[in-house]
Amino acid sequence: MNAVLQKSAPVYEALERLKKRRVVPFDVPGHKRGHGNPELVDFLGEKCVGIDVNSMRPLDNLCQPISVIREAEELAADAFGADHAFFMVGGTTSAVQSMVLSVCHAGDKIILPRNVHKSVINALVLCGAIPVYVNPEVDEKLGISLGMKVSEVEQAIIKNPGAVAVLVNNPTYYGICSDIKSIVKLAHKYEMLVLADEAHGTHFYFGDELPVSAMEAGADMAAVSMHKSGGSLTQSSLLLTGKQVNWEYVHQVINLTQTTSASYLLISSLDISRRNLALRGEDSFREVVKMAEYAREEINDIGGYYAYGKELINHDSVFDFDVTKLSVYTRSIGLAGIEVYDLLRDEYDIQIELGDITNILAYISIGDNMQNIERLVGALDDIKRRYSGDPARMLNTEYINPIVLDSPQAAFYAEKDYLPIRQAEGRTCGEFVMCYPPGIPILAPGEMITREIIEYILYAKDKGCSLQGMEDPNVEYLNVLVDDRQIWKD
Repeated sequence: MNAVLQKSAPVYEALERLKKRRVVPFDVPGHKRGHGNPELVDFLGEKCVGIDVNSMRPLDNLCQPISVIREAEELAADAFGADHAFFMVGGTTSAVQSMVLSVCHAGDKIILPRNVHKSVINALVLCGAIPVYVNPEVDEKLGISLGMKVSEVEQAIIKNPGAVAVLVNNPTYYGICSDIKSIVKLAHKYEMLVLADEAHGTHFYFGDELPVSAMEAGADMAAVSMHKSGGSLTQSSLLLTGKQVNWEYVHQVINLTQTTSASYLLISSLDISRRNLALRGEDSFREVVKMAEYAREEINDIGGYYAYGKELINHDSVFDFDVTKLSVYTRSIGLAGIEVYDLLRDEYDIQIELGDITNILAYISIGDNMQNIERLVGALDDIKRRYSGDPARMLNTEYINPIVLDSPQAAFYAEKDYLPIRQAEGRTCGEFVMCYPPGIPILAPGEMITREIIEYILYAKDKGCSLQGMEDPNVEYLNVLVDDRQIWKD
């Protein structure tokens, strides 16, 4: 990484130059630097609304960058150790889908863990590729899915010699890392590409105490959520490519779905945040690690809770662990994670990232401080004292391996029946069902609806999880395939 060049922020600097020129706008957006919408200016401020501008020659164009955006993307590639970097303004969902759509065509097989974000399976619905799932182990106590075993990835490759790629979560939402370096070496041996969903791994590129990043491991493409741990604005992300990828073709794929009216608020936030990480990232994330480890120790001292960390590493299904992820098992105090999540917000004015059936996740990043950590630890101590119950009747799983009957695309577009959820047992699901966050489908199109899954969905609903993806917002009915004959089997 060129430290001298990284001091520049080309898009930000171009916007600053534009502001000084006091250009009269006869283009979109129609609020005309806020003059047409004073309430918006009051809410967001003149500086923010003033740089909500349209693409123009001095500011370049995200669809075909040739000047300041291109320079900013080149700096991002340098900072992240990639051959090329794309600024993405449709979130990491857009980056993930662009990765898959760049590699997979209709009928192609892609090897991946089933505990992927919904954006991956959505991409399969769009392109017609066939998933070959390497079902991860589930930690019996924590109820969470672990990483991909290299041996199981190899078995999947051998059984599916025509598969075009392997997709790896680096890390999972809960901080679990697979041995991505060995998976890359294995996949490349069989002339397959490796795609990494690094929605929760931006900081891996700037931390000497953290797991290996996808680009350092030799992956071919990586989707990186700069807006999560990287500090940019929500919905801004990066798509990184390696030397073996035709980045010009990837750019064409991106332009199939990415907006032609890209927000310069998002673009400039990527530019500024990249500069911040390149210049100060290692020091910043060293402090993040210290805060997370301190919080983990303090929470475990409370008793009842289990804030898990590197002790989970077994060099197989848990090859490494991201210690910045403050994942805490709550079931032992008789409370579901979603119940603790709600209590923290409603009673203590603390908003954490995730609450599910058995865990919570507090996201610790460069914007945190020790005072906030102490407040979180104190609130968890108080919740245990005031609200703890009996865990005996609680479910203890976050992930159920599915039975795949049809391809996601075939099932999504098939003719469907609309059935009460308890009458859907044994049928093939025609839609998504997921708790959000984390956005990992409980059911995806083409999977069998089992009694265990039905009970899990109803339990999650009863506990207050945000269930999404279904046509019925009340989660009383499910869409199932009219013709349940198996169109495709793995």
